[in-house]
Amino acid sequence: MAVVTTAVVTPASTVELPGGRYLEWGPIIVGTLGALAILSVLMTFGLALGLSVTSAQPYAGLSAKAVAVLAGVYAALVHVASFATGGYLAGRMRTPWATSDLEERHFRDGGYGFAVWAVGVVLGTMLLASGVGAVIKTAVGATTAVAAAGTAGAASNPAAVNALSLAPTDYAIDRLLAPAPAGATTAGTNQPAPPQGRADLAAPIGRVFAANLRNPQLNAPDRVYLASVVSQRTGLPQAEAEKRVDEAFTELKAAEQKARDAADAARKATLIAAFLAAATLAVGCAAACAGSALGARHRDERTSVALFGSKRFW
Repeated sequence: MAVVTTAVVTPASTVELPGGRYLEWGPIIVGTLGALAILSVLMTFGLALGLSVTSAQPYAGLSAKAVAVLAGVYAALVHVASFATGGYLAGRMRTPWATSDLEERHFRDGGYGFAVWAVGVVLGTMLLASGVGAVIKTAVGATTAVAAAGTAGAASNPAAVNALSLAPTDYAIDRLLAPAPAGATTAGTNQPAPPQGRADLAAPIGRVFAANLRNPQLNAPDRVYLASVVSQRTGLPQAEAEKRVDEAFTELKAAEQKARDAADAARKATLIAAFLAAATLAVGCAAACAGSALGARHRDERTSVALFGSKRFW
């Protein structure tokens, strides 16, 4: 960042510094509280709008992705507008300087907007960390869940299915140890073994699957072992048992790949959201500084601002 130094002919001793404190916390506090209050009101209003455009009925309302995009854009605009207003209040309420040092006065006018933004971000972070943000998080999660349910229906919603399902290895074990269909066993084949605890077989089978998940296919010894267990458990012939083992392992690898893809998609979404949040905070800082400078100029020029058709503040 280049810093340009301007030579001033007038000696510094001729600059009339204002009396009182060099920094006024009153305008900063008022501007910060005003920004946070406006932010809370508009975010609550946006939440109501989000719930109004979603539906739990199939093919009704906006999709979960559309709701997430609109919510992000709305939150960014609200953040910028709120801190611009808070900065304007701080700049306009600050005591004017009776000095000819315009550079210092302009810097301080913008600095009050930066102070409003900094205090607001710190207070907002503290509120979110203290648990107040859990209410907003729950409400936003409910809105997204309603939108997702309305898009695909409760029966076909992947989030709902994943919440009810067990680990992929449990599903694969269920497929392996399922009884043979009626009439599938023939003379000379293994008869089903007497019922025994599923946990006795689930642990070793799960370990075999976990050890082979990174391989393109099951190792030959593990495949023979699993096929023999399935044959003894279900009464299927060895060939049918091996086929069932191959199918279960293929489905298990597909489920694992889907889980990895979902985790990668979540990582990318979080990464994009983090960058957008940082950009929004930076724009909010610029808006607060600009609003403070505008408020200070209106204060010096005695500019009347009409709010909802009224020249009074209320």
